[in-house]
Amino acid sequence: MEQKDDIILQVRDLSVSYGHIKALREVNLEVRKGEIVVLVGSNGAGKTSIMETILGVNTPDAGQVTFEGRDITKNPVDKNVRGGMTLVPEGRGVFATMSVLDNLLLGAHHELKTAGKKLNFVFESFPVLGVRKNQLAGTLSGGERQMLAIARALMSTPRMIMVDEPSIGLAPIVVNSIFDILVNLNKEGYSILLSEQNVYKALKCAHRGYVLETGRVIKEGRAEDLLNDPAIREAYLGA
Repeated sequence: MEQKDDIILQVRDLSVSYGHIKALREVNLEVRKGEIVVLVGSNGAGKTSIMETILGVNTPDAGQVTFEGRDITKNPVDKNVRGGMTLVPEGRGVFATMSVLDNLLLGAHHELKTAGKKLNFVFESFPVLGVRKNQLAGTLSGGERQMLAIARALMSTPRMIMVDEPSIGLAPIVVNSIFDILVNLNKEGYSILLSEQNVYKALKCAHRGYVLETGRVIKEGRAEDLLNDPAIREAYLGA
């Protein structure tokens, strides 16, 4: 039986507007401790809006977001990051004219005293970043920049990581590597909320998923069940 204290993130009846445009409509979802949960949907379905609102970038029209049992609906971004959550944005979002090391240290800006220990962990997890730590981030390959974005997020010591479209623009072999990294992080205890257009890869690595359409959750369930759902296969897998 599901225990209430197993839920690390809970979103209830969340609605968000951008001017006159309704981006999210009464969205309900949850992430349990130790889960990978994926948000599935086409461009404009609301996946990024959900993540940004959870983090505190957007102010909701209605609804509630709780993290580890605390109401964080109106918290600013920095308070939520200090509180244990982080977002790896779509498009990597690294600072191209700064070194790999300086990008990583930015991720630990609120807790620099333990930055050395966290750097050791990051360089063990991403050896290529240790080799390239003095290079400008802009000289990295697309896959390496994605690794840097994930590693920078880890520098804030999160308990939940939100990752927005990590595979976008990457070669298939690199995509496999990025998903392996997310699965390994999950095995190490990180709860992950993932937004991804590569529906097959996302559902193969996730525990559960939510399908979004025009700002609404239209279906939810175990990842395996969604992967085998004929309507999902037809809409997103071309099968």
